[in-house]
Amino acid sequence: MFDEKKGAKQMNATHLKPLLGLKARKINRTASPGMKSSFLAMFLALALHPATIVSADEPNSLERVPDQLLYQPTAVPDRIVLCWSADPAITQAVNWRTDSSVISSVGQVARAGEGPGFVDHVQTIAATTTPLETDLGLAHYHAVEFEGLLPETKYAYRVGDGTNWTEWAHFQTASTDAKPFTFIYLGDAQNNIKSLWSRVVREAYRDASRAAFILHAGDLVDGANRDGQWGEWFYASGFIHRSTACVATPGNHEYGNGALSRHWRPTFSFPLNGPEGLKETVYYFDYQGTRIISLNSSEKREAQTTWLKQVLSENRQPWVIVTLHHPIYSAAKERDNLELRNLWQPVFDYFGVDLVLQGHDHAYARSSLMTHTNVADGLTKRNASGTVYVVSVSGPKMYEAKKQTIMRKTGQHLQLYQIITIDGNDLRYEARTATGKRHDAFILRKQPGQSNQLIELLP
Repeated sequence: MFDEKKGAKQMNATHLKPLLGLKARKINRTASPGMKSSFLAMFLALALHPATIVSADEPNSLERVPDQLLYQPTAVPDRIVLCWSADPAITQAVNWRTDSSVISSVGQVARAGEGPGFVDHVQTIAATTTPLETDLGLAHYHAVEFEGLLPETKYAYRVGDGTNWTEWAHFQTASTDAKPFTFIYLGDAQNNIKSLWSRVVREAYRDASRAAFILHAGDLVDGANRDGQWGEWFYASGFIHRSTACVATPGNHEYGNGALSRHWRPTFSFPLNGPEGLKETVYYFDYQGTRIISLNSSEKREAQTTWLKQVLSENRQPWVIVTLHHPIYSAAKERDNLELRNLWQPVFDYFGVDLVLQGHDHAYARSSLMTHTNVADGLTKRNASGTVYVVSVSGPKMYEAKKQTIMRKTGQHLQLYQIITIDGNDLRYEARTATGKRHDAFILRKQPGQSNQLIELLP
């Protein structure tokens, strides 16, 4: 006879054959029409969905798989991410993770070929290895830099220990000239990264799969040293950062107990051209006519000002984009950052920074052209000068946005990604929702001898 307690867990289509045959015929002789229908419906449900049946006498004993199992490193490289620590036209850095059994690793690179023959022409470069003790145990982080590459060239690469390898993946070096390119800008991921942020970064990649890089404006995770959250971040972006470089500035949630996350420097390889004590959080690089500058708004702000002035005074690129976490202008007055604005906005004004990309505020706000002294004028004068400031959020944590006269466009309760294209004298900007709907758009146009022109585009 059928045992309900055991059968609810063991039943499958094979077990159901006799039940749907002989047993069903026996029921037909004795059951009422209503009972017949109920039994047949139950048996059909068992046949089609056996895994959904749970005994009424037993509690559901399923438990969440712990992070120690979900994100445990192995000898096979994972958490692979492309970065730049030097010139994007002739170098490419790669970072990855393994378990502690892998003492030494290498990277292999070759010009990508039309067929598999490129593997006969690889260069093998030794990686540096950094042990990292996390809340989930010990892991080894590895980094390699491919140097002496050709500009505007597609390369194939893989990393491993000589036995356990990744797949071959591609990257494209930058041009040495000011040529058109596109990048993706994302505000805070931070919370529910695997479940709710994944769709945003993947939708952005669907829309701009040829992006040169993805810029993250801080708070990639919520808990600075929570290894499981870093695991979620890499799960969410999947293969994307294996072929699209990552550019990131730290947010306040990349800090724990007043110190930068232990994961930051082993995970990424960013330029070492920042001030002492702030390297790989404060840095700059040039990409095809644009100087990209990361500022660390979470610590030692005043110490960065002298460095920033020097980097901007030496700049010869037509475009300048700055990213930092805490917004110069917030989406709500009560979340204002007056001290930060008074410190850095006059520098942006003096050197003509074009665009500032920020996070932290968990809402959307985008200004007109503004300087430290012409905030109101930026909304009324056709010849207004200054910088465009943007605050955005890509994760599911939401704040209220309150309408302010200094903002051209706001939004709340929206997960957003931004696609930015620079082509000659035009910078084209689009903010899109998690489903790809355009929320905001403008063109910033350079005019020789004059201030930039801001051209508003209808959503």
